[in-house]
Amino acid sequence: MPKPILNVEQKVTQQFDLSKKLSVNTKLDPLKLEKRLREKRSSKYMEIMKQLDISGCHMDQQKYQEFIDAINQEFPDVDFENQLLGIVAKCYLGQPYEVHTLDLTGNIVVHYKRNEDMPGLLNRARSLALHGGYDFIEVYIDCLRAVKSDGTVTVAK
Repeated sequence: MPKPILNVEQKVTQQFDLSKKLSVNTKLDPLKLEKRLREKRSSKYMEIMKQLDISGCHMDQQKYQEFIDAINQEFPDVDFENQLLGIVAKCYLGQPYEVHTLDLTGNIVVHYKRNEDMPGLLNRARSLALHGGYDFIEVYIDCLRAVKSDGTVTVAK
């Protein structure tokens, strides 16, 4: 069989059909919401979010749903509809992958290669995920919330 002239690699993308998405709960007023989202993340939430990379390219529907459930459990009082776009973190799968995303708008997990474009606002979090000393970045429509390994949150508008 002849070898291909170009070495074209596909990015790793997994899409999931969710029976339940992020729960829509009672709305907090904007000041209470801002305060709530600045709170330290729980150790359970941190452990589950770290597993996103461990699951790697072989994540299934059940594992994806665990991430959605973890977000709902961490923030039972927050309405994320059209606000939380996704989570970006450094990818440890090795070359050629650099970062991975949990894209909540498309219900997909994607592993991105170096210099590969990421959709919209998720791209803003890339450099923080790679070089900022954070475990992961929560991407919202109006800001980035960078989460350190101890669960503390830094907001970048």
